[in-house]
Amino acid sequence: MTRSELSQRLSAVIPNADLEVVALPEVPGIRLALLQQSYPQHLLDNDTVAKIMNTPMYWAFCWASGQVLARFILDNPHYVKGRRVLDFGAGSGVVAVAAAIAGARSVVVCDTDPLALLACTCNAELNGVVLEDASSLDSYSGEIDIILASDVLYDRANLAWLQAFLNRAPSVLVADSRVRDFSAENYQLLTASSSYTFPDLDESQEFRRVKVYLGCRT
Repeated sequence: MTRSELSQRLSAVIPNADLEVVALPEVPGIRLALLQQSYPQHLLDNDTVAKIMNTPMYWAFCWASGQVLARFILDNPHYVKGRRVLDFGAGSGVVAVAAAIAGARSVVVCDTDPLALLACTCNAELNGVVLEDASSLDSYSGEIDIILASDVLYDRANLAWLQAFLNRAPSVLVADSRVRDFSAENYQLLTASSSYTFPDLDESQEFRRVKVYLGCRT
């Protein structure tokens, strides 16, 4: 029922759009319900493009940074194993699903978009894991050992979240492809790799280079 409802909401914004369940190219062990790859983006008229921009459905894509952070967590499970995890700006929930698979004690998906939280529930079921949800960081009162965040720094004003994360949890993993001069205090670069958003949005190469940072409270 969840996936059917999501498909209806998606097609209300993007005509004839539908969700298809796919295994991710770089994280084949995770399956997500995403916008079908065959959708003819070049046929979108100006009114539809404007409607999409005014009602962004980030959860219908697996963004490059999300895919990279999910891969990183599965390859380095010690960051989340046995820990209480919150995935901030969860979108499709790919990072949260990876954390649950990697052995997290509990995983909370946090997103202001109710449809994103619905998508996370759908994708959790597809992968046989259980996720809690929260509509904002402030509204969640439980203990957090580590915050995960991918593709949330697209606006420089959002850089303030980096300190807010450390105020709430002792450690943070951030994946980002947008900030060129990332020099936040108490954060260090762990790794970098190339990826892409799925379905592919044909983004420029500069947005395909994803860096993963670890933040630690002092």
